[in-house]
Amino acid sequence: MQKKFKTFRWIASTYYAEGLPYSLVQQVSVQFFTYAGAGLQIIGLLSFLGLPWNLKLFWSPLIDLFANKKRWLVVMEVVLGGVAALLIWPAQHLNLDLAAKIFVLMAFMSATHDMSVDGYYIQTLNPSDQAAFSGLRVAAYRVAMLVGNGALVILAGWASWTVCFLTAAAMTWGLAAFHQRVLPPPPVATSHQGQRWRAVRDAFSTYMQQPGIVWALAFILLFRAGDAMMFAMVTPFLNHLGYDLVARGILTGTVGTVTGIGGALLGGIVISRWGLRRALFPLTFIQSLAIPAYAWLAWAMPSVWWVGITVAFEQAAAGLGTAVLMVFLMQRCQGSYQATHFAIGSALMSVAATIVGGFSGFLAARVGFVEFFLLAFAAAIPSLWLALRLPAVLFNDHQESM
Repeated sequence: MQKKFKTFRWIASTYYAEGLPYSLVQQVSVQFFTYAGAGLQIIGLLSFLGLPWNLKLFWSPLIDLFANKKRWLVVMEVVLGGVAALLIWPAQHLNLDLAAKIFVLMAFMSATHDMSVDGYYIQTLNPSDQAAFSGLRVAAYRVAMLVGNGALVILAGWASWTVCFLTAAAMTWGLAAFHQRVLPPPPVATSHQGQRWRAVRDAFSTYMQQPGIVWALAFILLFRAGDAMMFAMVTPFLNHLGYDLVARGILTGTVGTVTGIGGALLGGIVISRWGLRRALFPLTFIQSLAIPAYAWLAWAMPSVWWVGITVAFEQAAAGLGTAVLMVFLMQRCQGSYQATHFAIGSALMSVAATIVGGFSGFLAARVGFVEFFLLAFAAAIPSLWLALRLPAVLFNDHQESM
């Protein structure tokens, strides 16, 4: 029992440590730039901060080649704490150029840290334990997102951005010290660099040879198109409606994250009972409905209660969509390359979302928020069509699990 508790403790802390810098880069940066008065075009371009996560596969072998996963993990957390502390300087003068450079550095360090955490998890636990603790991984990561886009943003509104970033740095350094003390040393890896590169090559080859792969790739690339357009502009849109940092932290950070987790759990239940093929279109359709809801907000400018309901619905619908996409990606994972197949699918999905989000600010600035959200809904229509047309060979409902 004591050993299981220790395992529970380090899994929860490492995946919390993985989610916190991701939230700083992908969510808190948008809140900071919006607060500083950046234009919609600049805020949209912040989506490109996600590229290091899209491309991390290309430098992942370095983590196997030098030192062990625990050392990588701890060193990256020390570095990430230092990078978070560096944000204090641009925060004091709202220097967006310097802040952008620091966030880029943080993105690369955070993506490297992610690979260290995931590699340590896989290397330390046997396959059955990896599956058993998968829910804990997701929960700890989501809690970190709640702290980042919720508590830290609210802290910035109540106190200052200096206090916000200093708190994030102290939290990350504390995790590094904790992990140095409690993490058990990982087993010695037996594979060498050449074997790893061959495995990556073979994994790509087998992934692309699956039946119906063209349909699958189209669905993966287009599934989040409308949602990514909308999401990139939610924070500046709420700022446009007059909501300050504290209000946005409560709406998108606290309320949104909680309902998003609920939506993901509900989506998993629906898929497990109905099967992915039957659940695919209804859940994809609900995800898409959140987009015109924002168009209505932009047109009607209603009270805060309706804004809160819309944000909660949008995040819950996004959670449903996440459940759909995760199961769809899992069903593309075959044979001994399941982890790499999942990484390929998730990278393709996130690359498309990064590109779409990156250019959304230019469109929103040109046409206005009402028309922008309607165009985002139009961008979601191809995924709805594909959800109805995907061939049966792509579904493997009897093996689904969430």
